Amino acid sequence: MADPQGFLTTRERELPARRPVPVRIKDWREVYEPQDVDQLRRQAGRCMDCGIPFCHNGCPLGNLIPEWNDLAWKGQWREAIERLHATNNFPEFTGRLCPAPCETACVLGINQPAVTIKQVEVTTIERAFEAGSVVPQPPERLSGKTVAVVGSGPAGLAVAQQLTRAGHTVAVFERADRPGGLLRYGIPEFKMEKAVLDRRISQMEAEGTRFRCGVAVGADITGQQLKARYDAVVLAVGATVPRDLPVPGRHLAGIHQAMEYLPQGNRAALGEQVEDQILATGKDVIVIGGGDTGADCIGTALRQGARSVTSLEIMPRPGEDRAPGQPWPTYPMIYRVASAHEEGGERVYAVSTTELVGDADGHVAGLRLTEVEFVEGRFAPVEGTEREIPAQLVLLAMGFLGPESNSVVEQLDVELDALSNVVRDAAYMTSVPGVFVAGDAGRGQSLIVWAIAEGRAAAHGVDSWLTGSPSQLPRPINPTDRPLTI
Repeated sequence: MADPQGFLTTRERELPARRPVPVRIKDWREVYEPQDVDQLRRQAGRCMDCGIPFCHNGCPLGNLIPEWNDLAWKGQWREAIERLHATNNFPEFTGRLCPAPCETACVLGINQPAVTIKQVEVTTIERAFEAGSVVPQPPERLSGKTVAVVGSGPAGLAVAQQLTRAGHTVAVFERADRPGGLLRYGIPEFKMEKAVLDRRISQMEAEGTRFRCGVAVGADITGQQLKARYDAVVLAVGATVPRDLPVPGRHLAGIHQAMEYLPQGNRAALGEQVEDQILATGKDVIVIGGGDTGADCIGTALRQGARSVTSLEIMPRPGEDRAPGQPWPTYPMIYRVASAHEEGGERVYAVSTTELVGDADGHVAGLRLTEVEFVEGRFAPVEGTEREIPAQLVLLAMGFLGPESNSVVEQLDVELDALSNVVRDAAYMTSVPGVFVAGDAGRGQSLIVWAIAEGRAAAHGVDSWLTGSPSQLPRPINPTDRPLTI
């Protein structure tokens, strides 16, 4: 184990400080200050190297967490990154963007704050980049087989890197002008600067992965053409159909899905000119949805100079501690404060939107809501709680329903389940031979660690299909695996 007495001598979590709010809302840089390495090693030393490391149950990647905690504590950073990269292609992404179910499953978390696993992870990979330890790993020989990966989000990037390193010729098709999917256009710069993504893309290009950006599969090239041209096709198109709000006034101008708004903010933050950009400047902004995407909208709106920001959530406000029905090591629904929530705005819980109100010009001017309570398995309005709040910009961040069906999914005629997710077998193959699926397109909306794990597991299935023999690539999860619940 790391420090045999670490969990006794250091009993509290120590995280890097966030930059002061008045400073950070004036730019788009990441919000965290650098962390003192001695403080980080002290946190790594709190890991107890449990006989049964439940942090592994929290993370689908099978990360060797106690091992790289021990190595980080000892200052053996090169060995630590080797353990980290053994199970995770992109720890610089997960170390910034994952909600860390590994930490809520940490054994230490039973009776004291959990180890700061995510911070040890991101520090290890950043030190590796600084030391020049992250180098391309091109294959020793090529198989002669070709693979098309549709989508360049975390699942698509993971499957592409695994298959490229296995010796297959991989082309990644991305409809946007640059690769990365939601990592590029969706995640705000203040959560992950795009230079972090670019350096990993550069590594993948040096390994031999080819990126075909600005190509909309389903329009610029059909699914059938892709299948005819390549030996295997992997659908990593995500679950991009947003959940809508069917209430009176939805047609009004000034009401947008979060993924209409956030990508424009990504481009503007990097100095691009965005025509007819959706801006929060000087407006009363309402964000409907209290999840991570909603928090991203809050932080973006505040940096654009919104007059006010209000976040609405239909669920009641969670408690500060685990609910009895969500015991360790499950991921609990507790009250969490993201960096964006510190920066301003009001969070309103247990409310439902009843109507969007417009002005004489057909633009949204306000929102009518009512408090709700959970009665007999559904939310019911609380009489006498109706009110109206002003809004000149309404952003919908209520999650996603599944992959777009009127595109390559429809063209390839793959089978869908009742939730519109692509059906796959144990090898991640769809109902069409040679066509595979990885990530949210098959699983439904999920976390980045599940996307990367699915990409790695799908690569195993593709490699076996192409070679006709059992693959040596790792297979961390089955398509049917789900997070630990009770």
